[in-house]
Amino acid sequence: MSTFTLNIDGELKEYPKGTTWEDVARDYQKYFDSPIAAVSDSGKIRELFKRVERDSDVSFFTLKDKIGHQTYVRAAIMLTIKAIQELYGAEVANKIRLDFSIGNGLFLNVSDLIPVSEEAAAQIKAKMEELVARDIPYMKRSLPIDEAIALFDDCGMEDKVRLFKYRRSSRVNIYELDGYYDYFYGYMLPRTGYVKYFDFINYGTGYMLLLPRAKTPTVVDPFEERKKLYQTFQNTHEWCKQIGLLNVGDLNDRICKGGMNDLILVQEAEQERRIGEIAKEIVARGGVKFVMIAGPSSSGKTSFSHRLSIQLRTLGMQPHAIALDDYFVNREQTPLDEDGNYNFECIEAIDTVQFNEDMLKLLDGERVELPTFNFKIGRREYNGHYMQLEKDDILVIEGIHGLNEKMSYALPNESKYKIYISALTSINVDEHNRISTTDARLIRRMVRDARTRGSDAKRTLGMWASVRRGEEENIFPFQEQADAMFNSVLIYELACLKPFAEPLLFEIGKDEPEYFEAKRLLKFLDYFLSVPSEFLPNNSICREFVGGSCFNV
Repeated sequence: MSTFTLNIDGELKEYPKGTTWEDVARDYQKYFDSPIAAVSDSGKIRELFKRVERDSDVSFFTLKDKIGHQTYVRAAIMLTIKAIQELYGAEVANKIRLDFSIGNGLFLNVSDLIPVSEEAAAQIKAKMEELVARDIPYMKRSLPIDEAIALFDDCGMEDKVRLFKYRRSSRVNIYELDGYYDYFYGYMLPRTGYVKYFDFINYGTGYMLLLPRAKTPTVVDPFEERKKLYQTFQNTHEWCKQIGLLNVGDLNDRICKGGMNDLILVQEAEQERRIGEIAKEIVARGGVKFVMIAGPSSSGKTSFSHRLSIQLRTLGMQPHAIALDDYFVNREQTPLDEDGNYNFECIEAIDTVQFNEDMLKLLDGERVELPTFNFKIGRREYNGHYMQLEKDDILVIEGIHGLNEKMSYALPNESKYKIYISALTSINVDEHNRISTTDARLIRRMVRDARTRGSDAKRTLGMWASVRRGEEENIFPFQEQADAMFNSVLIYELACLKPFAEPLLFEIGKDEPEYFEAKRLLKFLDYFLSVPSEFLPNNSICREFVGGSCFNV
């Protein structure tokens, strides 16, 4: 019987032909504090139900790793849809839509297909637990694209039929769970017995599937309600439904039919309408002198600030821009993170005392010299930038801590209007494969960093985990304190970003630690047909990333 030699962390070990990667993982699980979810087989990700087929260098992905965590999430989603299928039938399950995430919850839009109640949630959860106890295998099959289209056409999954219509490869991988077939963008766990940690609750017009976070993969945190964020997502979904674009297949159809110019004009008009509404709300409130704008990386804050300022001017206001970054403490006073590096994202990196003193003086009508931060030397400078607020003057203040009361603690509440902005995904890949808002922002950031800072994709991907940690600590906890939320995503933007992002991602080599993530993003972008950026108006938020904006971004 032939054997294969595996190099696992310097230890050479032989396994007989026919051994599954799950068997190998079982031997090494004792060395990890989190369940192993997948393996790296000489640089290729392998699911645990696959078999060892060659000598190779092996490493493991646990549920604490991004790849392992995403694998768990997919398996949990398929488990949920399977439970709904057993309770309500395949026709219902196939039309359930995974819309968005809030915290550790994934929202299932049931569209009146099934009742929404605590009793129904408990019934679905009980069915999921039953499927976990049965330890059913997830089966992977590779089908010719025509067969896959025929299969999903028979199942009534029109979203997948449209998606595969534009697929360039000749075959597609699908998964089966006890007679239920579905497609998922990414890897899967071997059996339902692995999906032990979840909760399922009714929420709003649908349900929340609650799952562990990567840092605590065996703990399901209680759901933290975020009503404003939920409503913003719901409003976006309703608008997409209104114009008939809910997934990538719909978008690709529109591109092929030559309707992009019209779609871009309608989308940009919708965003301008919303910006105009926010401006009217600010003026109608009366007494607002400080518009505080915050949002995570690559949300389009700068373009939004300019466009909001223009709308305020049409209402008789005189807006002036202030960047919270100009109130950074001097470099030697900047706090250090756990790795000993400067932590520019914590609020202690900002001189909040000086900011509040200056803003109070402006509110009292005094003339104030405002600072400018010199990033080259890491010091705050005063270069004669004086300001004094008149009756119709209003400050538009942008920075990651804008929603945090510690940032503007001394300013009267009635003088502030807070806005949260983010790129909240508007369309799905298909009904059961959502597009992560994080992925959308990451691709924006990658394209912009390459254009404005000369940074390659490797650097952007390498620092993204740190950026995300800063957002989790300093931005997301304060979302619900906003007076208004603005979704900066453009329904077609990934089709516009694709021609810029793909060459950057292809530059990352197989020996680089960022390779797996680059490969995943390339596969993701392959779903989209491209749209030339020439169609974009010069004030579009997308211009902040691809270039050609009329604003100084």
